[in-house]
Amino acid sequence: MRKLKLYTNDQLNDLRKQMDPSADQAVLDLIKNPEIISQINHWENIPSEIPIDFPESVKTLLKDYNMIPSIQDQGILKRGQGFFNERGDIYLAMLGFYSLPYCYAFADGAEVLVRSKRIMEESGKRLGETAKFLLEIFKPGAFITSNNAFLVCAKIRLIHAFSRYFIEHYAKDWKEEYGKPINQEDLLGTNLAFSLLVLRGMRKIGFNISKDDTEVVLAYWKYVGKLMGIQEGFWPDTSKEAFELEKLIRKRHMKNSLAGERLIRSLLNYYEENQREEFLKGKSESLVAFMIGKEASKALGIKSELPLTSEIMGTIFKFLGWKNYAGNKSHSRFSYEFEQSYFQQFGTTAKINLPERKRS
Repeated sequence: MRKLKLYTNDQLNDLRKQMDPSADQAVLDLIKNPEIISQINHWENIPSEIPIDFPESVKTLLKDYNMIPSIQDQGILKRGQGFFNERGDIYLAMLGFYSLPYCYAFADGAEVLVRSKRIMEESGKRLGETAKFLLEIFKPGAFITSNNAFLVCAKIRLIHAFSRYFIEHYAKDWKEEYGKPINQEDLLGTNLAFSLLVLRGMRKIGFNISKDDTEVVLAYWKYVGKLMGIQEGFWPDTSKEAFELEKLIRKRHMKNSLAGERLIRSLLNYYEENQREEFLKGKSESLVAFMIGKEASKALGIKSELPLTSEIMGTIFKFLGWKNYAGNKSHSRFSYEFEQSYFQQFGTTAKINLPERKRS
C-alpha cells in the first residue's frame, strides 16, 4: 500500500504537465527524416543493431527495447498470457463495450481523441488496431521468445508522441486547462482502463476473477506500461492501489463534454452498422450504458432503454463466445477470428504503423 501516498491531486496535477521526453525528441527527429519512419514500419522486429544512420534520439529509444525480461518478469508474462489464452474473447469484448467508452467520459483526455480524424471517421479501423495491439502483447511467448511485441510497444509509444506533436503544433483550439496532450496521468488512466476496468467489467457480467488474477494483470500492464513510456513509479502494485488511483482520476476528470459525446456516437454508430447478430441490433447504446454505469453514461449523454441485469449481460457474452469459438478458445483462435473479421470489413490486414507523410 506504499503507493497510496502518491495518489493526491497535487501529484496528479504535476503528472498532467509531464509527457515522454525521449519519445517526443525521437519524433522531432523522425519528422525530419521521413524515410526512417517508412523503414520502421516495414520491420518485423527491432533489429539488434539499430541502423547507424538513424538519429541518436531514435537509436537511444529503440535500444532500450533490446532486453531480456528478468526471471520474475517472465513468470508474470507467462501467467498473464495464460489468462488471456483462456479469456481473450471476453477481454476484447470488455475493451470495446467498457474500457474505451469509459475513457471517452474523461473530458480532458477525450479532447485528444476527438482531434484524431481516424478515430472519428474510421472507428472500426482504430478499434481493430487496438485489438491488434492487445493480441500482439498477449501472444504466448511475447517479450520472452517472440520480440515483435517490443516493436509494437515502441510504435504505440511513438504514435502517442506523434499525436502530441501534431496537437501542440497544429491544434490552435487546444486549451491549457486540458493539460499536456497524452500526459502521464492520462497514460496511467488508459493503462488502468486496459487492465483494472477490463477485469471489473468481467466481474460485472458474472465471471469469476480472483485477486491473484487481478494482481497478475496489473503486473503485466506495469511491464507493458514501462515499454510505452509510463513512469512505473506511479503504477499500482496492488489491487487496492489500482482501485484508489482509478477512483481519484475518475473524480478529477469524469464529466460531460462535447468531445466525449462525439466519440461515443461515432463508436456506437460503428457498432450498429456492423452488428451481425439480429437480436442485438439497435441495442448497442443500452449495452454500453449498462457496462460503464450511470455516472459515465451521464457524462456521455447515453442511457439504457432495456431492463438489463448482470445475468442477462453475462448470458449474452457467453452465448457469443460459444457461437464464435464452440469451446475452442485460445490465443491463436482469437487472432484468426479477428484477422478474418477485419479483412472482411476492410479488405486488408490490421497493422500498427507510425504516421507517414502522404506523397502527392
